Amino acid sequence: MAPKKQVQTVTNYGIGQYMNKQRAAEAVERLRTYIEGHDFALNDRIPPERLLCVELGLTRAALRTAMSVLEDEGRVWRQVGRGTYIGARSVLNLTEVRYLSGITTPEEIADARLIIEPELARLAAQNGVSSDHRELRRCYRRCAEATDWRVFEAWDNRFHNAIATATRNKLLMTVFETLNAVRRSNVWQTQRTESGPSRSYPTLDEHKDICQAILNKKPEDAANAMRAHLESVRKRLILRSAGM
Repeated sequence: MAPKKQVQTVTNYGIGQYMNKQRAAEAVERLRTYIEGHDFALNDRIPPERLLCVELGLTRAALRTAMSVLEDEGRVWRQVGRGTYIGARSVLNLTEVRYLSGITTPEEIADARLIIEPELARLAAQNGVSSDHRELRRCYRRCAEATDWRVFEAWDNRFHNAIATATRNKLLMTVFETLNAVRRSNVWQTQRTESGPSRSYPTLDEHKDICQAILNKKPEDAANAMRAHLESVRKRLILRSAGM
């Protein structure tokens, strides 16, 4: 009889794990649907946990699990004692981001990126270590797996941030973070006609070229690959602005 009890215990444990995953997935979907159904702008604060628990019919633990998933996707960010906000976490004061975003055009952002980011890629190929390489591979993979624009843009942001981190130059990282915060603010306002990036989306192959050059420690190739990527982004931006 003892072996049967053990089998029963293991079976119950497996069912419990399955049910926990199901409940977590349901909580994520409820929170995602709630956010998508409201006209939140970038960095808007969403209602506090106690109200969301009532609104969504979730326990505090389930809601926090869902928040963690959406935070990982770059859909929300949290600040202890202040609340949860829409979008990915900014490294700058929100007032500064709004000001810079308001006086900067997408074309100016593209120009600034072309000046700065190829050199960041060059330094990343020179100075990056194994932990940087793991993060870069992870970001590239998650970009390729993304099926909607918000998830893709969150991991695209992390991909470029991983390159800046791999330079091991804190001053350049701060310069990049300023540029990237403004870039993200502009990207959030972009209206997409498709639900998500297709498998043939040019950025995926461009990211692959950048990633391989950095992992292979080829600085010149990394800089050239980044420059080609940003020129491609700029071209698509111009076509989109022209309604083409």
